[in-house]
Amino acid sequence: MASVFIYHVVGDLTVGKPEMTEFYETETVEAAIRAIGESTECGIPVWRRKPLLGIENSEMRQQRFVGILNSLDIVSFLAKSECLEDQEKAMKTPVSEVVVPNGSLLRQVDPGTRLIDALDMMKQGVRRLLVHKSVVWKGMSKRFSIIYNGKWLKNNENPNGSSSNSLTTNPNRPSTSSTTAVRDKFCCLSREDILRFIIGCLGALAPLPLSSIYSLGAINPNFSSIEASVPAIEATHILPGDPSAIAVVEPALDGQHKIIGEISASKLWKCDYLAAAWALANLSAGQFVMGVEDNMTPRSLAEYAVNSTAGDNNTVDGVGSTRPRKFSSRSIGFTPSSPGFSVNRGLSFGASRSMYRGRSAPLTCKLTSSLAAVMAQMLSHRASHVWVTEEESDDVLVGVVGYADILVAVTKQPAAMIPTNRSLEAFTTDIQS
Repeated sequence: MASVFIYHVVGDLTVGKPEMTEFYETETVEAAIRAIGESTECGIPVWRRKPLLGIENSEMRQQRFVGILNSLDIVSFLAKSECLEDQEKAMKTPVSEVVVPNGSLLRQVDPGTRLIDALDMMKQGVRRLLVHKSVVWKGMSKRFSIIYNGKWLKNNENPNGSSSNSLTTNPNRPSTSSTTAVRDKFCCLSREDILRFIIGCLGALAPLPLSSIYSLGAINPNFSSIEASVPAIEATHILPGDPSAIAVVEPALDGQHKIIGEISASKLWKCDYLAAAWALANLSAGQFVMGVEDNMTPRSLAEYAVNSTAGDNNTVDGVGSTRPRKFSSRSIGFTPSSPGFSVNRGLSFGASRSMYRGRSAPLTCKLTSSLAAVMAQMLSHRASHVWVTEEESDDVLVGVVGYADILVAVTKQPAAMIPTNRSLEAFTTDIQS
């Protein structure tokens, strides 16, 4: 395990982070759409309101946390029949009726918590760390934070003496670090923030970053998927977990599955939510991810006019006037990428797949891709995951790599790596079985 995770503390990652503004469960879906567009990991923490009287401690604050609301949750909600019938009412719905309660997704920690302890929390399912915002934080680097006889010491402690205020590795300890805290001001660290820190310390992690995700055991074969011919609304009945993504696949003759797209919080992050909700409720999964224009003639496309804000220049974050508009893949953020694309061709779904991918194309890597390359992919695309395909094929799906998988890989002991004598063929055979 790299010493960088032991010598650094959570406070090192809070430098320059803005103060967190709580988003309350009484806010509307319309307000949540705007907030999610400015968030990380395509979601926002949702809170209950503070009590009017009294001082709030960390336990009370933790109990106020409801859960994390992401873009997939909102589109799934707006795709309900009652919401499609009255979109204006749906947009005014309080988010308490949409968010899935899960208080374990956020944990409040002290700025002096070791980074290795924070990574352990996130490997166990925590997605956000709530950290006290400080005026002065002195634990900025290894030279300020030292270990002496197995104890994690504060900056102002003397290694030659004893101190009853020494920090421990308990992440739930009260705030005793060397900070000047600003009361009731916090910042929120996401797994994306952790990943940005890790990719800035690749040299200290050598040789892990250049190792393949296969050899590190970072590939998760347990992913959610749905066939392209199935109605897209079926995706709302699947609980994808982490990452919040569902692969859209086509079965192959040999029993394998080829990925053609995904229905995920990442892809729906900054889409037109009303148009995406209509498409989710009315199209097949394949049509949803590829774009309805692929197999629509101009005449049939006109039949898909809906009361949506798709393509309206006056809309903001998918919210605006509701006048009849033609649905298109551009409405939900999908744009044709091949030259000369035209709906007049009337191509079939299968024939047009290789011609029209655009933003609907899933983010993929190979079994032999390095850990550093996968991390760079995720950060550059602001994605929470990367789908893994076979080495010989660009679209035969074998697994997925998410934040939790990467955090496990970078903290893994070298002895825990998959032996090199185990072939890639054996790995893919195990997944298929």
